[in-house]
Amino acid sequence: MHAPILDLDFIDNRTPEEAAACDTKVTVDTNTGRQRKLYIESYGCQMNFSDSEIVSSILFEAGFDTTSDVKNADLVLLNTCSIREKAETTVRHRLLQLQHMKKKRPGLIVGVLGCMAERLKKNLLEEEKMVDLVVGPDAYRDLPSLISEVEGGHKAVNVLLSREETYADINPIRLNSNGVSAFVSIMRGCDNMCSFCVVPFTRGRERSRDAHSIVREAQELVSQGYKEVTLLGQNVDSYKWASEDGTEKVNFAQLLEKVALISPDLRVRFSTSHPKDITDEVLYTIKKYDNICKYIHLPAQSGNSRVLDLMNRTYDRAWYIDRVDAIRRILGDECAISTDMISGFCTETEEEHKDTLTLIDYVQYDYAYMFFYSERPGTLAARKLEDDIPLEVKKRRLQEVIDLQRHYSLIRNEKTVGTVQKVLLEGFSKRSQEMLSGRDDKNRMVIIPKMDYQKGDYVNVLITHCSVGTLFGEPIL
Repeated sequence: MHAPILDLDFIDNRTPEEAAACDTKVTVDTNTGRQRKLYIESYGCQMNFSDSEIVSSILFEAGFDTTSDVKNADLVLLNTCSIREKAETTVRHRLLQLQHMKKKRPGLIVGVLGCMAERLKKNLLEEEKMVDLVVGPDAYRDLPSLISEVEGGHKAVNVLLSREETYADINPIRLNSNGVSAFVSIMRGCDNMCSFCVVPFTRGRERSRDAHSIVREAQELVSQGYKEVTLLGQNVDSYKWASEDGTEKVNFAQLLEKVALISPDLRVRFSTSHPKDITDEVLYTIKKYDNICKYIHLPAQSGNSRVLDLMNRTYDRAWYIDRVDAIRRILGDECAISTDMISGFCTETEEEHKDTLTLIDYVQYDYAYMFFYSERPGTLAARKLEDDIPLEVKKRRLQEVIDLQRHYSLIRNEKTVGTVQKVLLEGFSKRSQEMLSGRDDKNRMVIIPKMDYQKGDYVNVLITHCSVGTLFGEPIL
């Protein structure tokens, strides 16, 4: 399961239906004078948003500016997610809207990128004829030639997966950033074969990016004024890179340290950790550097060992609790922990569902992404297990998980009232131009009065009150 997007304001206030929705971002206007306009809608996880920045860079060199208005676009690309059925349904509805637009503008090119592209290429191109081109996540360098094929009157497709492609040499155009925080991809693909997940099939095998290129990209971001980077991977703890001659080897803990050392004013985040791989070495590295955020996204998926085995998570409840205990022992109770939970997985009993609730009781997560199980075609679960839990039971169990997590989210936030938190301001609050919002290093959203502060400022904030998903405070002058 993908980690959540790092836009967690009011996350725990969502209904189960809202929680199942797909997060979306669109390109911004660049207006550098290029004649053709590119519009990208990105769905799902941070990796997709990062990929869209890579695509924008590739097509910028091919003569495309970006636009935030689909009506101005010559090329529309949907960067898609297949993690849940809802995500694919959302994209299909959007493609139907774009078909109506194409009838009025026959020259408009519509394409699908990413996970859904690889999985449904035949349906989208040949059977339903919804798009002009389909491009998988390892084939973005081929986009200019594929677009030329379409302009020549042909449909175009490239969904070949690679064991080498990391796009390490491409400088992303930061279309989805706020000018303060940026994503830096450190690896691609996934070797974990969780039975519910399509990612290994849509993104291919795991490969790590050259450590020097990662550090170089982070250094460039600092020189451009960025204050925070998030190191991205499907499983960052399995990052491992070696030089061609084998004289240099870098694991994730060492990479974290290299990025942290770039500047003490650069906040470093990462996502996602896998419980089977996160090491004490990583935890001690986090402890060593004040600018590595004290926040870990540690997806559990279930609190029951039998269900975890069916999910092929390769750890049990006791192992997961041991890793949580290590986080608390090394980093203290103030380290924020978030998670993913799936309710109603194949054959899950009421008692096993209660094990998930008791795990939440034990960990007391700061926040969570919570879903009911959605069978994905082609996964191990779809091939070998029966999706036998009635939908109404899945929804009821999910609501119980959400209600309990809201309880602990509020408790965790209430503990911050009266404390001082260092907040990196990201922009205006969603609700008022008189308020600014930012995050502390635990990834909690904090709202303060605007006063004379600017986006990108670090501010020491006295937390005065809170809600389930947000902290509110006053700057300490």
